[in-house]
Amino acid sequence: MTVIANRYDFVLLFDVTRGNPNGDPDAGNLPRLDPETNHGLVSDVSLKRKIRNYVDFAHAGEDGLHIYVEDGSILNDKHRQAYRALRPDDPKVDKDKSLNPKDDAEAIKLRNFRCANFFDVRTFGAVMSTGINCGQVRGPVQLTFAQSVEPIVPQEISITRMAATNEAEKRQKAEGDDSSDRTDNRTMGRKHIVPYGLYRAHGFISAKLAERTGFGETDLELLFKALGDMFEHDRSAARGEMASRKLVVFKHALPLGNAPAHQLFDRVRIGRSIDGAFRDVKDPRIDNAPPARAYSDYIVEIDRDGLPDGVEIIERL
Repeated sequence: MTVIANRYDFVLLFDVTRGNPNGDPDAGNLPRLDPETNHGLVSDVSLKRKIRNYVDFAHAGEDGLHIYVEDGSILNDKHRQAYRALRPDDPKVDKDKSLNPKDDAEAIKLRNFRCANFFDVRTFGAVMSTGINCGQVRGPVQLTFAQSVEPIVPQEISITRMAATNEAEKRQKAEGDDSSDRTDNRTMGRKHIVPYGLYRAHGFISAKLAERTGFGETDLELLFKALGDMFEHDRSAARGEMASRKLVVFKHALPLGNAPAHQLFDRVRIGRSIDGAFRDVKDPRIDNAPPARAYSDYIVEIDRDGLPDGVEIIERL
């Protein structure tokens, strides 16, 4: 595989309708919020999880495209695979609870084995020094927290369940016993949703770090494909309707880049569509506008004028 020779920066826009894009376990699973601005947040870990899931669904079992961080997997068992490959005749590999590289040369071989076989290690990096030590890898692809373009107003929705959990609860229902967690003999529950939110995340791809992990052109194409399609395979009642709306990629001619990422990101502007005209989301003239409830309520503008030499803009969605 040809390792990428260009630096990339990208802006990903995605939205949610009547769902919880990323619940906060420290806040009763409420949608994550910036408490000072009420802008919604989605963690980078959540986005990486969806990318991993897409790659696993699309290329399950394919050489070089295995996933290291899987639901329910035992990480040390996967570390041991690398030692088995490097020490096929060593009986201690399958018995010892702690394994470490014999020297720097073997440490490099262990990391290279992990990078060659696992897409997410090659892409995002990993800490693999948990007992069965395969070292650490700094990945070339990094994502930021996503933030909603405008403040969101999470809603708490009460739900009911007609079925009983067990025989005792069924008898209580039949006898009309209204305990604190049941109303009208129905088990009550709650869901937290965002009526609508458009989120923006930034990403960075380093050609220099790609040289160390072997992240190649095929990996890059798969990453962009995953960013566009990952929500199509992540449906659930809790997350509602989520979709990737736009992926704007800035390709640099040089491995170290041709312009600062923040200056390029500033070229992607998102505003409200008021009577078909672009209005900045901070413009006081939109204060009386109805709340956004669809992607069509926004306009995305990309400033292509005066683009720095060596930078190319690629729209993937």
